Amino acid sequence: MSLIAIGDIHGCARSLAALLERLEPSADDHLVFIGDYIDRGPHSCEVFELLLDLQTRQQCTFLRGNHESFMLDYVDYGLFENWRVNGGIATLNSYPREGFRVTLPAPHVEFVRQTELYLDTDDFFFVHAGLVPYRTVAWNKANGTEDVFLWERGHMRTELYAWEKTVVCGHTPVRGPLNRPQLINVDTGCVYNMQPGLGYLTAVRLPEREFISVPYQE
Repeated sequence: MSLIAIGDIHGCARSLAALLERLEPSADDHLVFIGDYIDRGPHSCEVFELLLDLQTRQQCTFLRGNHESFMLDYVDYGLFENWRVNGGIATLNSYPREGFRVTLPAPHVEFVRQTELYLDTDDFFFVHAGLVPYRTVAWNKANGTEDVFLWERGHMRTELYAWEKTVVCGHTPVRGPLNRPQLINVDTGCVYNMQPGLGYLTAVRLPEREFISVPYQE
């Protein structure tokens, strides 16, 4: 059995389908999605449909990204501005309209509500953004806030970590997957395909640390 972590999708449904085809996960593989399924890319609705279907036949863990948090703030509290400036309009435009109104399907909203903030295993800690680098994983797990799990970037500015296991994350786009002994980042900026060095959707098979990437697809 392998753990397979998949980076930020951001509405790139065609790239997700191509990556899953490349991965050919076995029935024993556990897919861990790092979050940010929606926004900026053109097919967020289709991403949800792909993932809802996938979980019926594959063991999956879906982590929450900061963009899913924006969506829940909109659904629960009507807060739209943060979501709007971070790609929420692209997500709403991926759904059918009734006049000017877009209704997000209940299964999609429920999918987002059920996302988890992290997955902790013996050798790896999976989280969307990262952890405070000068604190242990155990400390982060016990004391970390949702802001840390969804927004932290301090670990990207250092190579000194107090972590007792490898942290696997996304959130911060990198030009090629980051593969350090204590840190793996698989957000290779699929939706930013117009920027040099980005524009790939990446997965990592663990514990082998085998990286698989596909380019952005329309």
